[in-house]
Amino acid sequence: MGLSFALEVDAPSELAYDAQRADALITVTARSAPGAAPGGPDAPGAQGAEILIMDRSLSMTGRKLDEAKRAMCAAIDTLRDGTLLGIIAGNHRADVIFPADGGLARLDAVTREDAKLRVVGQLAEGGTAIGEWLECAGRLFASADSPGTVRHAVLYTDGKDEHETPEQLGEILAACTDRFVCDARGLGDDWHYAELLRITEALHGTAQAVVTISDLTEDFTRLLRQAQRIVVPRVYLGLHLNERFQLAFVRQTRPAEAELTARQRHDAETHVPLGSWPPETRQYQVSLRFDPHALAVDEDLRAARITLHAERPDGTRRPCSATAAMVVRRRSTPGFGIPRSANLTRVENERELGMAMRACADAHLRGELDRADHELGRAIGLAQNLHDTMRLRLLRALAADGPDGRPRVRRDVSRAEIQRIGVDSTKTAARPVDVVELPMREAPLPPRACPRCGATSASAAAKFCEECGHRFGDAGVGSAPVDAW
Repeated sequence: MGLSFALEVDAPSELAYDAQRADALITVTARSAPGAAPGGPDAPGAQGAEILIMDRSLSMTGRKLDEAKRAMCAAIDTLRDGTLLGIIAGNHRADVIFPADGGLARLDAVTREDAKLRVVGQLAEGGTAIGEWLECAGRLFASADSPGTVRHAVLYTDGKDEHETPEQLGEILAACTDRFVCDARGLGDDWHYAELLRITEALHGTAQAVVTISDLTEDFTRLLRQAQRIVVPRVYLGLHLNERFQLAFVRQTRPAEAELTARQRHDAETHVPLGSWPPETRQYQVSLRFDPHALAVDEDLRAARITLHAERPDGTRRPCSATAAMVVRRRSTPGFGIPRSANLTRVENERELGMAMRACADAHLRGELDRADHELGRAIGLAQNLHDTMRLRLLRALAADGPDGRPRVRRDVSRAEIQRIGVDSTKTAARPVDVVELPMREAPLPPRACPRCGATSASAAAKFCEECGHRFGDAGVGSAPVDAW
């Protein structure tokens, strides 16, 4: 498959007597498999299909369109020979300008030059309907019928999605979810960050503001190089829930926050699409609801089994990680709360920081400067407490000292800078490593063997047997987590 996946579950096992929610942080790490060439032509299932979507609406007239053409041509040159390529020129319509006969064309020296000539020949006219562009991309990707093909799209826009309703865009995004991944870029200052975030959240991509138009070429070439590192086309988080628990939400928390709302029923599991994967680490928050009176007290209960699944080159979906358990125990004493874990607390505080940044951007875009100043001060304080240097640097670049000595939004700030605050509000810092988490031994501890069934655990730190549920460290078998499948 080209990648090996590891799954780590951080879930506080103790629940307060009257708790109605249980949360877990799931860290997924994908590493290059021994002997594999990530993203290379010899990597199994690494055939790539790329669609470039250029905004040619009337507002792109002049230097913006010239810079966009330069960026598109540089992106085409970045793609390796053999990549399947399609190019869409969008305004209030979506026109496939390469290849001329539709579908996708395999890149070589001849088709590469043809693609660039067709980009250079575009003229600015019409409005903006981003959903139309994405719907057209979905049709083009459908022509690449190999299930092992990595399908990636990238678009830029300099304007708002004015020629379709939010409901129309939502329907198209729902139809495109899990069919391809799409990165989006906002060019200049007349687009809206919320639209880009909505697109990339649904399509598992990244959103970014390109404040300086001439930076688009560097951004596109970097983006296409990263896209060619993708090895596994589709990965799914499989959740097999105990019948006493219901899924409240799944949210990506790193490297960027995103609500994952798509659900698929696959055998006895709920599968949540996680997009395409290069070698990297991502983190997710899974939240379960339950009626506390349905849980026995002082009894270990397996709330969920968690497994990763990947799409294989033959189109089948198979497990690609060991199964981990989310185990909870309801306390028997009413009135005593359970301290939230440090990692979950940090995730919630990071989410609050993002909300404050978006509130600042929204208030400023509405012209409510006092409100924007208040939210900026709140965001700076949260970023300082979190030691989130990336977002703190961005916020301080937006700030000036007010008459009362408190930070306020600079009165000469550009709309593009405000859009960047909004679009970067979802980008989270890497989780800090505490000293106590550093390994104390040079050699790893051996996996644990279950004394009850003989199975070997995937991790030396496992608390329960992943096969039979026996709790390690207990002599008897009566303490194993209870299932109710």
